[in-house]
Amino acid sequence: MQRILSTELTAHAGEKVTIAGWVHRLRQLKNVAFLIVRDAAGFSQVIIEPQLEKAELEKPELEKPGLELTEGSVVEITATVTANEQASGGVELTKPEIRVLSSVDVPLPFELHRPALSAGLPAQLDHAALALRHPSRARNLRIAAAATAGFRAALEAQRFVEIQTPKIVESATESGADVFALDYFGRPGYLAQSPQFYKQLMVGVFERVFEVGPVFRAEPSDTARHLAQYTSLDAEMGFIADHRDVMAALTRTLSGMFAEITGRTGFVTPEVPAEIPAVHFAEALRIAGAPADEPDLAPAHERALGEWALREHGSAFVYVTGYPMRKRPFYTHPSADPAYSNGFDLLFRGLEIVTGGQRLHRYADYVAALTAAGEPLEAYRGYLDGFQYGMPPHGGWAIGLERLVARLVGAANVREVTAFPRDLHRIAP
Repeated sequence: MQRILSTELTAHAGEKVTIAGWVHRLRQLKNVAFLIVRDAAGFSQVIIEPQLEKAELEKPELEKPGLELTEGSVVEITATVTANEQASGGVELTKPEIRVLSSVDVPLPFELHRPALSAGLPAQLDHAALALRHPSRARNLRIAAAATAGFRAALEAQRFVEIQTPKIVESATESGADVFALDYFGRPGYLAQSPQFYKQLMVGVFERVFEVGPVFRAEPSDTARHLAQYTSLDAEMGFIADHRDVMAALTRTLSGMFAEITGRTGFVTPEVPAEIPAVHFAEALRIAGAPADEPDLAPAHERALGEWALREHGSAFVYVTGYPMRKRPFYTHPSADPAYSNGFDLLFRGLEIVTGGQRLHRYADYVAALTAAGEPLEAYRGYLDGFQYGMPPHGGWAIGLERLVARLVGAANVREVTAFPRDLHRIAP
């Protein structure tokens, strides 16, 4: 008999079916036992009558005699789908034939059947193989998967082409020393901090490109919002007027992502305005009550701006544009006022989740920018070739997937929405 999932049971009322999954909970009452089985789709309730329990519990030959059903054990059950309005989905399984496929004979470090995990985050991360099975942790990963699917679909609808770029690079050139060095066949190599250079070069091929992939940052930051490895949702587009074209494409993309999350998971997302409010960096400092000479926004400033956007515009999002050139990478295009850039950040509920902007596109401008920064041109030769051979005005963005999901679900720590986080202290499991 072919296995079905828990969500398919209502379509088989009165029939005999086979399900399989993990023992989520077993509640033994005086005259009946309730077995809750968890599978990838949800939960099934199985009614076990005491007089039938042992007679119909089939165990493989190697199974220890007398072993009871324990939480976490994997079972296959053939039973009749019976209507019961009080059961989840309006049906339950009765007269079961139960076969144990894999038993758990060690105590679990924490229980999975509680509404929330009682273990602290460090314990959850130490026992990730178990913690991720909890419905709340699994839900976060499903939301991340839906966000990624929505990102791809929204960009493909806007004529973007998906690319894959190297994660091992020759030079640590983009942002200084915060890189992971490695031995690459006897010569130095580095884990890529970003696909930035490559996606810009690919604008010369496809005009509009995107990538979903890991990036690596060796920042010694031990905070609730930093990871040493995270998933970056990158896009780059050519033939733009300025950074506002990039912002418009990003807004459309976010709208598609959030619609996909709700459609796939049922999680209710905030509305993405057709036009997200935007403030210049200098005005953002004033709104946040920061000194006018601040070179960047601190977390407290971002929170203040998030509150302002919600209060004044009813928006969970706000763009901050015109960041000072001194705080942006050398490839950033300056604004009409050369002290400021055509770069932007997008804040979501008071947290920066996207960085983007317009890039330089003329070869001579790159030579000037690198020379002014005291950087040797030879280290950038492969990158500069693309501009020497002609590139259109272009720009793009990078979304931190884990930060986005953490903010969306209200997680206090980005590690709560990351399957196997890598940070300043953790490299396992």
